[in-house]
Formats: sequence, C-alpha cells, structure tokens
Amino acid sequence: MERIYVDHAATTPMHPAVIEKMTVTMAQYFGNPSSIHSYGREARKIVDEARLGIARSIGAMETELIFTSGGTEADNNAIFGAAEANKEKGKHIITTAIEHHAVLHACEELGKRGYEVTYLPVDETGVISVKDFQDSLRDDTILVTIMYGNNEVGTIQPIAEIGQILSSHQAVFHTDAVQAYGMEKIDVNELQVDLLSASAHKINGPKGIGFLYIKNGVKLAPRTFGGEQERKRRAGTENVPAIIGFFEAVKLMEEDRENRRNQYRLYKETLIEVLRTNDIECTINGTLETALPHVLNISFPDTNVEALLVNLDLAGIAASSGSACTAGAVEPSHVLVSMFGKESAKLTNSIRFSFGISNTVDQIKKVGGEMAKIVQRLMNK
Repeated sequence: MERIYVDHAATTPMHPAVIEKMTVTMAQYFGNPSSIHSYGREARKIVDEARLGIARSIGAMETELIFTSGGTEADNNAIFGAAEANKEKGKHIITTAIEHHAVLHACEELGKRGYEVTYLPVDETGVISVKDFQDSLRDDTILVTIMYGNNEVGTIQPIAEIGQILSSHQAVFHTDAVQAYGMEKIDVNELQVDLLSASAHKINGPKGIGFLYIKNGVKLAPRTFGGEQERKRRAGTENVPAIIGFFEAVKLMEEDRENRRNQYRLYKETLIEVLRTNDIECTINGTLETALPHVLNISFPDTNVEALLVNLDLAGIAASSGSACTAGAVEPSHVLVSMFGKESAKLTNSIRFSFGISNTVDQIKKVGGEMAKIVQRLMNK
C-alpha cells in the first residue's frame, strides 16, 4: 500500500540535499565555532556564511539573526525577552486568540507574572480586525505578537498594515512566521516587524534549528546564560550541522518557491474538485484567497474527526486536525473555537491537509478519492 503524507504543516521530510550537506559538515567541520584554532575558524566561517544567506532571505542583515533550537524557542525568546526588557514602559501585550501555543502559553505565563494581555478575536475566516487592534492599542502597550499565517487553517494576517500602525508606537512588534516562512516572500523591512520567528523543519530542513530575527536596536532580556555566542543574545555552542542544513533548505526553497506555491494551489483545487465530484458535502475553514498555499482545512458535516483520521491512517494517508484526541475525548482546536464558537459542529469534524514537495497530483486525487469513500461509509452507518 502506498503511504501518502499530507501533514507537512506539522513537519516536512528532510530534502536529500540537506541530509548530504549535513553529513559532510558533521564529518569535516566538527570544530567549535568559538575556538580560535583552524578547526574553530573553519566552523565559524560556514556558520557566518549560513547566517548571512538566511538573513538575506528575509531582507535582514546577518547581525540581526540569532539561531535557536526551533520556532518555540524563537517565540519564547522574543516574547519574554521583549516583555522583560520593556517592563518599565508598561505591561500591556496584544496577541490573537489563534496563535500557536508557543505564543499563547508564553503570553499566559506573562499574565501570571503581572502583565496584562489582550487576545484579539478573529472572524469566521480567521482574520483579526485592524480596527479591533487599533482600539486595543494603548500608550502602555510594550509588545504586539501576531502570527503571519495560521498553522491550522492557513489564514494570513494583515502584518504590513499592523507594522505601519506600530511604526510610530513604542511597542515591539513580533510575528511568528514559522508556518509562512518559505511559502510567502517575506521582507522584514516592508513588514516593519521588529522580531520574526522561523523554523527549519517546516521547509525540508532539520528539526532542532530555527532563527529569531531581531531588528538592530531592539533590546531583549537574555533567556540563557553562559557563553557569549550569538552576540551575547543566546549562550550555547552553535549546532553547526543543523545550521548548515537550514541554509541548504533555504537555498532550495528560494530557488523553487513560486513553483511550489503554484503546485500546492493546484493540490487544493484538485482535492476540493474530487470531493465535490463525489458529492461529498464539505466546507472550507478559512479562505482560499488570503491563505498559505499549502494548508487546507475542511469540515465534513455529520462525521467525527477521530473516525476520519483513523480511517485515513488505515488507508495509508497521514493528515491531522487541530483537535487533541486523548482517551476517547476530543479537546477542540482553539483556532476553530475562535472562528466558529464553542458550539460549532466544525470543532469535531474538521481535517487539515497540508502539502509538500513529496506530493504529486495523482496522490492528491487518491487522497480525495479515499476521503470520499470514508465519508460515505461513515455517513451510512
């Protein structure tokens, strides 16, 4: 049985070229980049080259990029670092109700420490209101953290518009771009963001490596203490093979971004067409117009998400949902709750399909066909 992976928003398989580059790096460049001898200098050189190349991919300077262990650490460094560095100016933070838990839980923790957090609602497409944002902005707001593109439904937020509003305000502006980086062309100067998080394993790079863009002049309180790596902003010996793997993934992504975007849009259209051809009742959660090209969240009325996922897995298809299924109980996706309310049936019948470079049109047609059969079978019980 052919196995088909359509859960690329969770993680992506490493590109063969990335694996090869990392393997060579592990064998040849094992030195500590902080060492002054030749082994250290060799490692430092390739780390510096990677930092420059990755920084350029978002229009930044190499001095504005620190490497982290991934998106969660990048988000936490940005949020806690900005809050602690600016607490004398105020303790008000603005975020949204649909952020990744790396942001939501960080903000919740700051709430316990005496900060005041405003959670902006979203409409049924998953987008915040710019007016709501402006109404929430206060003189004592010190941090705004709003994700670029949502990991569950793909909705893209008006980041540039918010950046323009904040250009004359004291608040530090952070965006979690973990799901968007690689899919969307991002320029931090055009967006006017101060902080931006990204992760390698979402773009066919290795797990355990990410970056945080920190605009020159933005102050962050350090989260780790020890050495003076990353310009004293993140102590710890650099993960050289992972950094090089990240850079290789970035180069491959930049060479092929538009082709990938077009391909994933085709996959969305193909999957929807197959379902509709088979007379499957379904609705799209979010929007096709202003969404990440690789994420498609679909609601199947009168079905159950656990049954859908189990049957898909039995058919060799790996998809996911925003719900946490434990011991027969379903904890609804906080994103769908924010979009549709706590009583909506969509909370328990929605599936996320997310596409990647290993997929083909024929695979997506098969996914649609199998999904149609599963829904019809479940509906006839």
